[in-house]
Amino acid sequence: MTQPDLTAHIERGLRDLADLVAIPSVSAQGRHLPDAARAVQTLLEAEGFTVREYPGQVAPILLAEAGEGPFTLLIYNHYDVQPEDPAELWDTPPFTLTERDGRLYGRGASDDKGELVSRLAGLRALREQRGGSLPLKVKWLIEGEEEVGSPSLEAFIEAHAAELKADGVWWEFGSITPEGRPVLYAGLKGIICVELRCRVAASDLHSSNGAVVDNPLWRLAAAVASLRGPDGTVLIPGFHDDVRPPSQADLDAIAALPGTGEALRDTYDVTRTLGDRSEYHTRLNLKPVVNVNGFHGGYEGQGSKTVLPASGMVKLDFRLVPDQHPDRIVELLRAHLDTQGFSDIEIVELESHQHPARSDLNHPFVRTAVQVARDVHGQEPILNPSSGGSGPMHPFMQHVGAPVIALGIGNIGGRVHAPNENILRRDFENGVRYAAALLAALAEGESPAP
Repeated sequence: MTQPDLTAHIERGLRDLADLVAIPSVSAQGRHLPDAARAVQTLLEAEGFTVREYPGQVAPILLAEAGEGPFTLLIYNHYDVQPEDPAELWDTPPFTLTERDGRLYGRGASDDKGELVSRLAGLRALREQRGGSLPLKVKWLIEGEEEVGSPSLEAFIEAHAAELKADGVWWEFGSITPEGRPVLYAGLKGIICVELRCRVAASDLHSSNGAVVDNPLWRLAAAVASLRGPDGTVLIPGFHDDVRPPSQADLDAIAALPGTGEALRDTYDVTRTLGDRSEYHTRLNLKPVVNVNGFHGGYEGQGSKTVLPASGMVKLDFRLVPDQHPDRIVELLRAHLDTQGFSDIEIVELESHQHPARSDLNHPFVRTAVQVARDVHGQEPILNPSSGGSGPMHPFMQHVGAPVIALGIGNIGGRVHAPNENILRRDFENGVRYAAALLAALAEGESPAP
């Protein structure tokens, strides 16, 4: 495939990215969110978008629209970022885009300002190629609350469903392998986060009383141990009853996925894994799981302190697959704990939960996204039915009524949410090329045969 020279658009996109990275739009701390929204609005308006701003619980929501044509694409991104802490672990200032050895470092360079800007640069290139016009309708929903669980998003999508109607949705992330193969995702797992809390006394006791007073940490440990088997299978009765069987297309896509998780194990020096390695992609795409995120209580300082804690707490998250419902999972968890003799353990729900979502891999929009990735990157794409992670994808599928595909510019060493977040310059450049090519293909009605 002969690709046009987009060098000027890539360089301009990198300047835009540097300007956005310089705005410390940390939603968890409420920092500079209106500033980032205004900066994004200015970029969009310069490309002919009509932009409307709506209030969110934490940050403004932007809804933009431009172009005209037979296909309507809805793009979803966010302008907020994670805190930079611990700042001392950054090799360069976190809010200064810095290039070293082919990588661009800065908070938001990958998640999600780099994704947003690469798409805008590609759209700008297509407009130039078409004499200033945009040959399809593009709607763009950009929020500033994603890093705190998108508390305003679902209600906003439901309220503005008619304005958001589209033929396909391009999700806010994606990745490229070290070998340069594009990785696409057609779904996300759902999530529900909870705390289990147990109290046995009004205050801590001397540990000699452990002979006659129960220990909340023992109770929590026993309760947590009852939730899953040695292979990671959740043991809560009824937990798997609503799991939707995978389609044949899902199974075929998983069978075609390369490797058995070597990159994950090598990057993070993993010493213990769950399941047979041949099950890696099946488990990551299709298997619901429960995770222990933290276990707290009693004395956690240096040295010993012979104390019997009065209370303790465990943080859990459940990653769900279609058609599991977060509220139902909490009900089943409560029933299980009561049956196991842990009725004294309180369940406290945390943050907003997310429903699972998965698109039809045979949908023409999904096939077009895959084919364009093949053409632009010159390598066979890696199509996952679902990411192992979670996000607010379900409201788009429910209220917009369109399939969703994720493809972006992340990388396995991108350190998203950590110090030294980065993207590869090569991946940014290809992200711009992909955006221009995808928009052109959708405008021209290109749809590969199934």
